[in-house]
Amino acid sequence: MPIGEFGGAPPLVSEGSPALTTPMYWMYEMGQASLNPARAVTDATKILFQNPLNPWSHTQFGKSVAAACELFERTTRRYGKPEWRLDTTEVNGMRTPVEVRSIWEKPFCRLLYFDRKIARPLRTPQPRVLIVAPMSGHYATLLRGTVEAFLPTHEVYITDWADARMVPVTEGRFDLEDYVDYVIEMLHVLGGNMHVIAVCQPSVPVVAAVSVMEANRNPFVPLSMTLMGGPIDTRRNPTAVNNLAAERGIEWFRNNVITKVPFPHPGVMRDVYPGFLQLSGFISMNLDRHTDAHKRLFANLVKGDGDLVDKHREFYDEYLAVMDLAAEYYLQTVDLVFVKHALPKGEMTHRGQPVDPTKISRVALMTVEGEKDDISGLGQTEATHALCPNIPPHRRVHYVQKGVGHYGVFNGSRFRSEIVPRINDFMLSAANKKPMLVASSAAAAE
Repeated sequence: MPIGEFGGAPPLVSEGSPALTTPMYWMYEMGQASLNPARAVTDATKILFQNPLNPWSHTQFGKSVAAACELFERTTRRYGKPEWRLDTTEVNGMRTPVEVRSIWEKPFCRLLYFDRKIARPLRTPQPRVLIVAPMSGHYATLLRGTVEAFLPTHEVYITDWADARMVPVTEGRFDLEDYVDYVIEMLHVLGGNMHVIAVCQPSVPVVAAVSVMEANRNPFVPLSMTLMGGPIDTRRNPTAVNNLAAERGIEWFRNNVITKVPFPHPGVMRDVYPGFLQLSGFISMNLDRHTDAHKRLFANLVKGDGDLVDKHREFYDEYLAVMDLAAEYYLQTVDLVFVKHALPKGEMTHRGQPVDPTKISRVALMTVEGEKDDISGLGQTEATHALCPNIPPHRRVHYVQKGVGHYGVFNGSRFRSEIVPRINDFMLSAANKKPMLVASSAAAAE
């Protein structure tokens, strides 16, 4: 996930000058404001050249002008938080309305429940699953496809992390230990009988939360935890972004990518890793691909290929919507996970208590990796099994999905057709607590 893509963010001003990074956010806001007149003119021009009463709108020139106007508007727009757009699902062959509502809230997170309005009671209760979304730049809606895939057969809850620029400084700090506290508190609110899925970055805090709960013999530990493409041990098969974190060190990130939220945002003067810097990192990793995608958008707008244009808009409306991260959380994550490797070394603590995964024995474990993952390399998530020796062999599974990269681990056709059914089977077996689980990735793939 994007937490591993921080390496693409360009340095601000010069090395070792944190004081000079502070105005960067303010300059960005002024730049956005200065574009408003140009955006207004461009929007009016687009409307003019799309008006069927304008004879130019039917010409190649007119269509090209309208397409250029849309390209300018989309590349200069600040994208807001996307909607879930999951109004219905299919349960037992029946189309069922879905209501998304918050059932728990703290300053930096809401717990959302996808309430399926099932007309007739189900014969047997379906598994309850908490999806812990990454707090790594994009909103939780990036997992829309993940939620959609589980809705027909599960009661689904998801963490909806807040944009740090929208949280007033009076609400206090938020760091990795707070993240672990939030996960534990949500499991208490849900009252047990839960399965947890951690997508990428949350794998570390979820393992930490479950370890702490097991050490304290907490009755609300989940039945199972599924870790998908998570950076548990980035020393294994390190990727380019993993290496960059180790080379730069935590001080480089503190000095070059942390700034303060400007007025008039509610979080004014909060230290953050801003979304616009994260977005530059995301895009720079695959600049050619994004450039080609926008060239194709221009060509498809001129041709009038509505389907391809809609697909582009749908993807980039989500991809370009980014949120600020609390600086203390971001820096602590980079330091402990990517630089010090605290969890696999047995050096991680939570509120002064050692985080000891060997305490985990009641929770079944499944790890999922993508064969072509260039963010969390092969083996980084599988390392969890070595850290949790007291989980019985029949209650653990490792699966490698062939032919997919990082995003294919939690979204796309292969996720829906090959990964989701395996997770479903794993959860059902974990709930039964009988020797039914497969203990090796090779057997799981058969």
